[in-house]
Amino acid sequence: MSENSPPLTCAFHPKRETRLRCNKCGRPICLKCAQHTPTGYRCPECIKNQQKIFITTKWYDYLSGSLAAGILSFLGSLLAGAFGFYVVFIAPIVGAIIVAIVRKITKKRRSPRLYQVVAAASFLGSVPILLINIIGSVLIIESLGLGAILPLTWIGLYSTIVTTTVYYQFNH
Repeated sequence: MSENSPPLTCAFHPKRETRLRCNKCGRPICLKCAQHTPTGYRCPECIKNQQKIFITTKWYDYLSGSLAAGILSFLGSLLAGAFGFYVVFIAPIVGAIIVAIVRKITKKRRSPRLYQVVAAASFLGSVPILLINIIGSVLIIESLGLGAILPLTWIGLYSTIVTTTVYYQFNH
């Protein structure tokens, strides 16, 4: 830059002088705006446009994915109550099955919001059995004591494991 040329100012913060430019569009950007990428610094606009490329879901993917996840999680929670301790092994398998089926239904389209919706649906699918066990445990605890809480523990553990498995596997 020659001494006679006016100083560059950030395209997003016009009062900040800078010498840095976006390596994609060439706009001047300040250090606050600059996003470091493996190929250099980019402006927020270029980063935002680049991220939009990776969001490929359609509106109906949220509906079909959440319905499938909720139903499969509900069916899995029925198994969880029957197998007790083995829920520790069953829940991750059910979570992997949910992810595989939802990916097939959505044709591997992706977005961060889809992952969140499917994980939430997985949790909500396990809630009815959890609520039934909570109500049953409250009634049974009065007559049998604290031993009646164990089935409730397995269903709660199932809900936690299946939800976290679905969310993690969708994100990776």
